[in-house]
Amino acid sequence: MIGRLVGTIVGGGQGDDGVTTVDVGGVGYEVMLSLGALGRLRAADDGRVTVHVHTVVREDAFLLYGFPSLEERHVFRTLIGISSVGPKTALAILGALSVQELANAIARQELKAFTGVSGVGRKIAERILLELKDKLGALELAGAVAPAVAGAPAGTSAKAELLRGALATMGFKPAEVERAVDAVRDQLAGNELRDLVRLALRGIGAPGA
Repeated sequence: MIGRLVGTIVGGGQGDDGVTTVDVGGVGYEVMLSLGALGRLRAADDGRVTVHVHTVVREDAFLLYGFPSLEERHVFRTLIGISSVGPKTALAILGALSVQELANAIARQELKAFTGVSGVGRKIAERILLELKDKLGALELAGAVAPAVAGAPAGTSAKAELLRGALATMGFKPAEVERAVDAVRDQLAGNELRDLVRLALRGIGAPGA
């Protein structure tokens, strides 16, 4: 089983469960990473990132799901342990919500937090809220839950992470990505991802803006 990869992102990452290629010593591993996860990866000075991996072995496939932290991988594994929640749905949830935002939704029993997440209907959302509250435990929830930043609309941090991921797949360096996200931070709440990408490119003067 593969538990961790340390290398450079060299391609892919399209869509909520896009396949991203991680180059490790000249070997390219195809890893399923959400745009949110891509946005949360932090590159070292040499450009390498650490991707924590959950491996699924089937008769017809060898699948790698990647995460920027052990905590996020743990939550993914907890999610797929819930009836009717498969890897694709769990990845979509963690692509739309950070662990902190997910924990906040669980603690407050907020169904609306799952609105718009691909593959998550009302019944599945209710099951997630019920079962995760028990499975994650009070201590883990207390460590993850934090009060919202004053004046920051709900969900803007998740949008920022999605935007970081989208820009990373376009080949921008970490410093360029942060500059682009900062340029549109006040516009995160009122725009879709595709519009935020366009605005971010314009903000840093990139071609195609």
